[in-house]
Amino acid sequence: MESRAVPIVGRDDEQERLSAFVTAATGGSLVLRGETGVGKSVLLEYAVELALHQGHTVVRATGVEAEAGLPYAGLHQLLYPLLPKTTGLDAETRAVFDAVFGHRDISPPSIMTLGIAVLNLLSEVAVDRTLLLVLDDAQWFDDGSAEVCGFVGRRLTGSAVKVLIAVRADVASRFDTAALAETAVPALSAEAAARLLDDRYPALDGSARRLILEHARGNPLALLELPTHLDTRSRTPEEVFGAQALPLPRRLQHLYSARIAALGEDVRAELLRGALDGVGAGPGPDHRYRMDDVDAAVSSGLVDIDPLSGDLTFRHPLVRSAVVQMATPNQRRAAHAALARVHRDNLERRASHLAAATVDPDEQVAALLEAAAVSATRRGGAVSAVAWLTRAAELSETAHVRSRRLADAAFIAGHSARLGQAQRIVQLDPAPDGRRSAAAVLASEYLALYGHGDVRSAHRQVAAAIEALGAEESPEVRSRLVTLLLATSQYAGDAVLWARTHQLLDAQAALCQPLLRIYSATWSDVVRHGASAAADLEKLSADLAQLDPWDVTRLSVSAYHLDVLGDYRPYLQRIVDRELATGAAATGITMLHLIMLDQMATGAWEDAEQTGRRSLERAEELDYGLFAHQSRSYLAQLAALRGRYDEARELHALVDSWARPRGVGFLTQAADAAATTVALSEGDFETAYLLAIGITAPGEFAPYTYQASRSLLDLVEAAIGSGRALQARTHALAARAAGLPDISPRLALVTFGALAMTAEDDAEAAEMMARAENHAAARRFPFELARIRLAHGLRLRSTSGETAQRYLSTAADMFGRLGAPAWAERARTELRAVDGETRSAAIEHTVLTAQERRIAELAAGGLTNKEIGRQLYLSPRTVSSHLYRIFPKLGVTTRAALRDALNRQN
Repeated sequence: MESRAVPIVGRDDEQERLSAFVTAATGGSLVLRGETGVGKSVLLEYAVELALHQGHTVVRATGVEAEAGLPYAGLHQLLYPLLPKTTGLDAETRAVFDAVFGHRDISPPSIMTLGIAVLNLLSEVAVDRTLLLVLDDAQWFDDGSAEVCGFVGRRLTGSAVKVLIAVRADVASRFDTAALAETAVPALSAEAAARLLDDRYPALDGSARRLILEHARGNPLALLELPTHLDTRSRTPEEVFGAQALPLPRRLQHLYSARIAALGEDVRAELLRGALDGVGAGPGPDHRYRMDDVDAAVSSGLVDIDPLSGDLTFRHPLVRSAVVQMATPNQRRAAHAALARVHRDNLERRASHLAAATVDPDEQVAALLEAAAVSATRRGGAVSAVAWLTRAAELSETAHVRSRRLADAAFIAGHSARLGQAQRIVQLDPAPDGRRSAAAVLASEYLALYGHGDVRSAHRQVAAAIEALGAEESPEVRSRLVTLLLATSQYAGDAVLWARTHQLLDAQAALCQPLLRIYSATWSDVVRHGASAAADLEKLSADLAQLDPWDVTRLSVSAYHLDVLGDYRPYLQRIVDRELATGAAATGITMLHLIMLDQMATGAWEDAEQTGRRSLERAEELDYGLFAHQSRSYLAQLAALRGRYDEARELHALVDSWARPRGVGFLTQAADAAATTVALSEGDFETAYLLAIGITAPGEFAPYTYQASRSLLDLVEAAIGSGRALQARTHALAARAAGLPDISPRLALVTFGALAMTAEDDAEAAEMMARAENHAAARRFPFELARIRLAHGLRLRSTSGETAQRYLSTAADMFGRLGAPAWAERARTELRAVDGETRSAAIEHTVLTAQERRIAELAAGGLTNKEIGRQLYLSPRTVSSHLYRIFPKLGVTTRAALRDALNRQN
């Protein structure tokens, strides 16, 4: 059957049963039974199409509630298209139909007589083709019609007539005792419900999707109807305070309205209190309202008794919604007021009910809502906090306090990935002189930075807003503007913008706040300002649970720059899921970035890959361009480390082409660092050196360039590999002179490693190597430690083979465990070369090609890659690649050793 344009979702078993029924050679009857909206009509339509495809005659009827009391109204609707066929029946049978349908004024026949007449008529119609009778909403058939249909349905075996009937499970009818074959139509499985919703509403945002799936409980009608009646852009205060009730379309409300209206006033009030407090809404607080004295609602099929707990619960979430919507505004407010008294000891529940019960401005209620918003934010409920603060603003008694609360709501909305909502909130509070308010600047420039990466425009607008701040501006708004300016400056990575930032902050005296001092020191230039920040960071981070999620994240960013992020990662991993779901989702993406960076640093690369993919997916879903490309830059570095060079190059190109025109130096530096790792992994030291000095020149750490210190080993190793020993040594000494070991444990490790790699004598190399290996945090950074051990093993190869072998073996094992194939192979190659016998054999049996030998001779003569390339008409990169292959063949690692190795081969 291929005629349906839209496939039926999640009904494979039911379709199989219907297909067997329709195509069977003999007649029969089948009842489809399920709750309202579960999809019975869709299945009937499937059966009709299949029957028509088979060449059957199809007759359809639908029960109508308004005609349920009219004798034989349902039967008349069903048989009306067939009555012309009665002319072929005997006079006695025709008389039965005339009596039933009012053509003659005679006594109506018995059910059996009428049933036999109907069987005769159906047999007459089905002489040439199978006849399928389809009855939808048959629970509304009048009793007489239902009994006749039951009588007929039990006598169709062996005929060419089939009857297919759909009835509601929650409405009693004569078909309940008709003894006809039945098949249940249950709610859709969770998987099928999600698939149906996603197929029909692919653009639905995550929170609305979860809300609808929760309330629909697999009911297809609810899944398809609710999204069109829900504002999916944000959850309004009515939704949050109103009680777990979705706006219910009339089609769905009608299902329960009559039964609710028939209840007494006290019962309806009790149901309303239960509905407004979320009774039966899934897992919730133990102190959720408990309904009582609602036996009538139980009898009406609106309320069930939980078999485990004995608690009363609504039969379906849509019942709860219908109860709320049928109540008047005054009834709802009275119920909320009663519930606020019930929950007087629960801050958030009391505040939410008071907010819904209050009409006029009330500062006491507004303050309670504000306190609830603070509590919710720190527990991962930033989405709810936005609504509570907006409602608190509406109930504020003064314009100044109202403005402050709206600004808070807009700020949290921005961090909750609801940028459009943030913009709408600030429009509720325009500045009196027509200028944009500070809150409006925060909302718009937050979007400019994180959505579009527009660092220069954002910096200019935020700086202007800070300059224009009046003395009356709240400390919160001032602090938030300064923090956004610092974040914009960090992403720009531009010395000129940072100078402007510090000039503004000095003039505003904003850095008197400890948090802002930490951010300014660590986000700007950790080489020049980071050493003094570590103690303050530890003090301010003593109790992360008491901080807002964005401050937790900002302190964690500072921890990353100081290379102590591992102390924060367990807490971030505990809260990131809740922030992404119901909290500060944008902040949650930054948490994922930080978790990924620490996983990379500690060698958990497989976990880091999964975290990075997750952050990229979430950033793309929320349309945060800056965060998406930041994820790609980290994934590029990870791909380079793991030997997937084509992937790394592709990601590098994507990030660079987006970030460089916008001046997002933070990302261009990260992308270039990944490209440097690719070149080093491939042994292309010339390219690696050119990329590394693009970040910072040898012997200095460019101001406000966060990758300058992080790429220390890259520049040193690339310089040594490309024959620039002087530049390598200069850079290592500059690291020590700049005090890098005092800034962070990682910088201490790499500084000592760089000094060991470039030491002028073996004693200094041994001392620096010992300081690197014995550093308390050395093993927290396994990749850097393995690189340093590899380099030291190469240095010792000619003087202490046994010690060199130990270093190289350890490095090879570490690279292997990390999953860095190129580095592991390089270490293994050097390890084989250390063994004198193997080394001699390798040299003896290794034959250089003519071109390789010529390149080796020129390099041994002191020519640079560029000079060799000029002589041989090759690119410097090709020369570097040849040398990468030549070195292991000759058992050397530096150009200085090339001459002796070539002489041994002669």
